[in-house]
Amino acid sequence: MTTRWLTPDEQRAWRAYVAATHLLEDAIDRQLQQDAGMPHLYYSILANLSEQPEHRLRMTDLAERTKITRSRLTYAVTRLEKDGLVRREDCRWDKRSSIAALTEEGMAVLERTAPGHVETVRASLFDHLSEEQVGQLEEICTGIARALQEDGERPTPDDVPWRRRSSPPPCS
Repeated sequence: MTTRWLTPDEQRAWRAYVAATHLLEDAIDRQLQQDAGMPHLYYSILANLSEQPEHRLRMTDLAERTKITRSRLTYAVTRLEKDGLVRREDCRWDKRSSIAALTEEGMAVLERTAPGHVETVRASLFDHLSEEQVGQLEEICTGIARALQEDGERPTPDDVPWRRRSSPPPCS
């Protein structure tokens, strides 16, 4: 199989994408660390929970929404739990699962932090794009995400981050 090297245009686009995503993530992380003492991932967990009925979500579903491994989510939720922002509950309908629930304190932190977060996202990204470019960005990112999750050969459960385990499951 021959390597399909990037064209000069593709190489420039790739490097611009990498630089932009690293700088954007750094700006968001700095703002969230300053305003809430947490990284972007933890804020995303709180935000996802806040959008759910009763502010609860099964851990497996939360891992899928945040696109991270279950073990990484467990670590993050444990930290948020220690800070009183999230609590874990048993899942009544699936004894193998647990529920992450946003606490009142977690909602208060989210409400206090959201304005600065939105301003950082706006100033770092959307203020530099035209209305047409915003639509193009959505279309491009949606297409890439769809292709990585669905196109070509269907991924096996271990191919997607939220289904991966950092170590093999325990033997029964």
